[in-house]
Amino acid sequence: QVKLVESGGGLVQAGGFLRLSCTVSGSVTGPTVMYWHRQTPGKQRELLASITGGDNTYVANSVKGRFSISRDNAENTAVSLQMNSLKAEDTGVYYCREVVRGTHVYWGQGTQVTVSS
Repeated sequence: QVKLVESGGGLVQAGGFLRLSCTVSGSVTGPTVMYWHRQTPGKQRELLASITGGDNTYVANSVKGRFSISRDNAENTAVSLQMNSLKAEDTGVYYCREVVRGTHVYWGQGTQVTVSS
């Protein structure tokens, strides 16, 4: 069974940075795309960034220039989200998602990020 676990969230002051990691266990083989999403109060879950197996990346305009996504060589760590110049509006729960072969979708439980102004 595939399990995704996010880590690295926490409380940070505005202007600071955090690096979120997503570890994956029990992976299903096949072409994989990894995503980071954010859920903020009163808003729909927002796609922030994605990375394909070929390391093609996408970053949403709302966070472009501040956030970046990358694959991580650490054991079992599938993907990281580097978040710089954090703002109060970045506060929310951050989720990792994996899509394998375009059909198998897996979500992590989320990690809380709180940015104090």
